[in-house]
Amino acid sequence: MIRVAITGTGQMARIVLATVEAQPDLDPVGLVEPTGVTTDQFQGDSGAVYPLSDDPAALFASVHPDVVVDFTNAAFTARLVEAALAHGVRPVIGTSGVDAATVERLRAGSAEAKRGAVVAANFAIGAILEMHMAVLASRFFDSAEIIELHHDRKVDSPSGTALTTAHMMRDARGRDFDSNVPDLLHIEGTRGGAIGGIPIHSIRLSGFVASQEVIFGGTGQTLTIRHDSTGRDSFMPGVLIAVREVVNRDTLVEGLASLVGLG
Repeated sequence: MIRVAITGTGQMARIVLATVEAQPDLDPVGLVEPTGVTTDQFQGDSGAVYPLSDDPAALFASVHPDVVVDFTNAAFTARLVEAALAHGVRPVIGTSGVDAATVERLRAGSAEAKRGAVVAANFAIGAILEMHMAVLASRFFDSAEIIELHHDRKVDSPSGTALTTAHMMRDARGRDFDSNVPDLLHIEGTRGGAIGGIPIHSIRLSGFVASQEVIFGGTGQTLTIRHDSTGRDSFMPGVLIAVREVVNRDTLVEGLASLVGLG
């Protein structure tokens, strides 16, 4: 039985909790709420009650989880990583915008302890496949652009998925893509920000959960690869893969590709 802690108490945390509760090999043991708490218990949608704290170190010392699943905010994730490393807990992190210093701290700490961790820009299997196919296509096209579309409450731009996709595409190509630079720009920023010659355009609208298009251009043709998450439950199969796999790893794993046989 894998003991699982969860960060947050909002919609995403509730979905993670319900998913973990439904698994015969997983045991949810407590939650951490980074914004502060007024009680020491949390009741899930199932009616089950779990320990709740705003201090990850205190919760880990109390309930001894094997894994913690984090979909909160990047500022809190740095604190969570330190607590997880100190208490022997394996993080599975899907929080967007986690900085390079936090990832490197987790990489070093995981390697030193020989204890697994997972950081992924996206846990939807379709998104992992989209990124994989974009990498394959990058060798055959000279230009590409990314459009990422998310709900209007997303706090960062561009998305972690778009950033990861662009870096992977640039690495696969081995050089920058060709990109149009207009002679006249009527509105500043309309060509988007760019990584490796790949303009990235961010859309924030109610009605979206998480979508991404990668559009390639070549002589007489275009290729569009698109993935849509229409509900947050789309991330749960990937979360379960990561939770079950991280206990068998002894270093940091970045992305889900290698966990699903694509890396």
